[in-house]
This record gives sequence, structure tokens and C-alpha cells, in this order.
Amino acid sequence: MTLAITKILNIKEGKQSPARHLHWILHYVVDPTKTEDGRYVGATNCQPDYAYEQMVSTKKLFSKTDKRQGYHIIISFEEGEVTADTAFEFVERFIDDYLQGEYEAVYAIHTNTDHIHGHIIFNSVNKITGNKYRYKKGDWAKYIQPVTNRLCEEYGLSTIQIDETNGKDNPAYTEWRDTTRNKSIWSDMIRRDLDALVLKCLDFDSLLSGLTDMGYEIKRGKYLSIRPPGMARFRRTATLGERYTEESLMKRVVSENLLTYQKKYGGARVIRVNIPYHLKRAKLTGLQKKYFRKLYETGKLRKRPYSKAYMYRDEIRKFKRLQAQYLFLARNEIHNSNDLEQVIVSLNEKKAALSRKKKELNKEKRRFKSLFDIAKRLKELEPAEISYKNGDSFFSDEHAEYVELTEELSSSGYTHKEINDFDTHYETKMRELKNESIANSRELHIANELMEEYDSAKTIDQKDHKQDKTLSTRQSR
Repeated sequence: MTLAITKILNIKEGKQSPARHLHWILHYVVDPTKTEDGRYVGATNCQPDYAYEQMVSTKKLFSKTDKRQGYHIIISFEEGEVTADTAFEFVERFIDDYLQGEYEAVYAIHTNTDHIHGHIIFNSVNKITGNKYRYKKGDWAKYIQPVTNRLCEEYGLSTIQIDETNGKDNPAYTEWRDTTRNKSIWSDMIRRDLDALVLKCLDFDSLLSGLTDMGYEIKRGKYLSIRPPGMARFRRTATLGERYTEESLMKRVVSENLLTYQKKYGGARVIRVNIPYHLKRAKLTGLQKKYFRKLYETGKLRKRPYSKAYMYRDEIRKFKRLQAQYLFLARNEIHNSNDLEQVIVSLNEKKAALSRKKKELNKEKRRFKSLFDIAKRLKELEPAEISYKNGDSFFSDEHAEYVELTEELSSSGYTHKEINDFDTHYETKMRELKNESIANSRELHIANELMEEYDSAKTIDQKDHKQDKTLSTRQSR
């Protein structure tokens, strides 16, 4: 049995246009690559393709276009525990129960990750009363998660206990968050323990006994489920991969031994630093030696009982940070502080250059703003134009505007398709610049972090040298 947990985020006002972030998140949620070509996309009180325009219209109707633009609810399910169809139905029922049909909402199930999860985007303005939705501290425990818990009971999923604190302070929420963020750590830990027992034990019963001796709890039913020390819920071994189903473990425990395992995998598995082979063999100097030594020292993690991984997550995070720093030093061929300073200068110059490119691109795009506005308005009028062409004279005013805008666009020398292509071109360029800026900022952050550590160590060395010199002077007297 598993559980579903809900969290809610607010969608803030954008700087350039109030509903900018709302537009982006709606586009993200209905992404065909995440929703099996739109199969798992739905909406309430609006149409998915025109939800943004309809939400903005509601805001304008009640003169509430500023500040918070909407809310984003995420309902997460554990890996392999629910189907996409069940999750889709679950989310639909959540919306009906919680929003009571009073808000425009778009919802979708994302199936492109290991664990299925649902997204709900709803307007900040109530389409019936015109009031803004207000989320207060404690609402997660009082109103939101209780709906999820009730649905969990109906669908045969376990629920989490709720206290009167805010969701983010709730122990159950914190436990779920930590488990999710460190899922790869738990999974790897369990696989390693199972692999070790497969090599050590002669039959399946002794493997189960070995798990018990290591502190695991075991449940056997339709699936083999185990719970290591420190983990709150049982985990089906089948979710770890085909080699860890109950049937596979029964076969492996009688067919595998240390010799066959070494031939197949080249020795026992340990936690390894993911450093490219040619970098590991390169001659290291200066700062590279320092950080490679730190990585090696951090390798003491593999000497501990791996089932205790939950006790040293902070060290694992530190290990990953050190790995990123080492790879940065090797990638940029940094051997001393002067090299590091030059790289920081180069990264700052690149940051300034990217900023200039972004300004130039925005300036270039503004030349077509009036045409982009026409194209956008034509898209808004398309449903009315289709209805008019199908014989609905109610939309005659919209049809007249559509014809006028089409002629205006044609007189500019561009077609509707060309303007849309221009818009796509600029959006693509801006996205590329954004990704490049993020990567550069990440590199600059690591570089500044290294320089701070170097300066700190240098200061300590200078103090120690000064103390040694003073002590030597006193002794000579």
C-alpha cells in the first residue's frame, strides 16, 4: 500500500506582464511529451487549449489582474503503485471536491518520470464570486490533504497522519519529501544489500533471514516488500528492477556466487566518483590534488554498513558537491589560484556577454511587437471565427475583427504563419540563452565557492605561520 501526498504552490505576478508565469506553467503542464500526447489532460470551466485566455478574461472581468495569478497543486504517487488512468481519475475527483466547480482549472498526469504525478493549475479568481482564492497557513492540514486522504481510502491507498501544522512543517510531509529527494540513495542501498546476500546465501530462506539480521522488516504476499532501518514505508523489491523481483532473487541466490559476479561485473560494487577515465589518470597538481584527496577521504562512506545511509545524507550531499568541484577543476585545467582567478574573470565576461545578447534579442523582438499582438489576438478569435463559419451569427462582431486584423497583417507584408514562425524563433533563442546563462551561473557559483575556500585556508595558514614565528622568536630569547 502506498499513499498520495499533496502540496500547493502559488503562481506569482510576472514583472513584464502579470500573467506571464501563469502562461508558462499552463504550457508546461499540458506538454504532450509528459502527458502521452495529451491523453492525460483535462480542464474544468475552461478549454485546455484556451485556458490561459479564459483565466485572464475572468481576471479582467472582476478587475483583479495583479498580484497572485493562480495556484499549482501537485499530487504525487509512489513509483509503480498506481496507473496513469487511476491517477487521472483521482485528480479529477480531487478538483471536484476541493474547488467545487468555482474556478477555471487545467489538470494533467505526467507519466514521463519513475513516479506518476498529477498537476493542477487553477485561476486565482473565483469565476462565480469574483473573490480571490486565499491560502492561509494551516490550510494544507485542514482542507487540502484531508481530501487526498479520503480519496486514498476509497482507492485502497494508505493515508498519512495530519497534525495542525502547516504542510511544510508536518512530519509526514517532511518524511515524504526527504524520501522522495533521496530515493536514489534508498534504492541503491537496498539493491546493494540484496546483491551482497545473493552472493552470501545458499537459498532464498537464508536470504530472508539475512535481511532480518540486517534490521529489515519483511512482508510477503502477492509481492515481496521490505523495509530497511530508518525508512518509514515498505518498498516492493520488484520496483528496484527485474533482477530484484521475488522470482529473480530465488533464481539468483542459487546460481550466483562471488566468482560469477566478478566475471560479470568486474568485482564487488562500491560507491564510485563519476570521473571520466582520462581525467582520473591525468597527473594532478595544486588544487586538483587537494580536492581529489577530499573525494578519496569521503570514500569512507563505503566502509560503513550501507543500510545506515539515512544517517549520513549530509555527507553524501557534501560528497556530491566535492565531486562537482573536482570535475570543475579538471574540466578547466585549474592547477593553482591564478588559474582559478582567470576562469572567474572569463566566466564573468561570459555572463556580461550573455546579458548583452539577451538585451539585443529583446530589442530586436520589440520591432515586431505590434504584429505579434495581432497574431495573438487572431489566435484568441479563432474559436469565434470557427463558430461563425459554422453558421453562428452571434459571433459576427468577432468575425469582423478577425477579417480586419487579417487584412492589417497582410498589408504589413507578412503572413500569419511567418509571424508565428518569428515568435517561435525568438522564443527558441531566448530559451537557449537562458539555458546557457544557467550553466554559466552554475560554473561561476562553483568557482566563487572554491575561491572562498582557498582564501579561507590561506588566511588560516598565514595565522598559523605568524603564531609559529612568534613562538620561535620567544624561544630564541
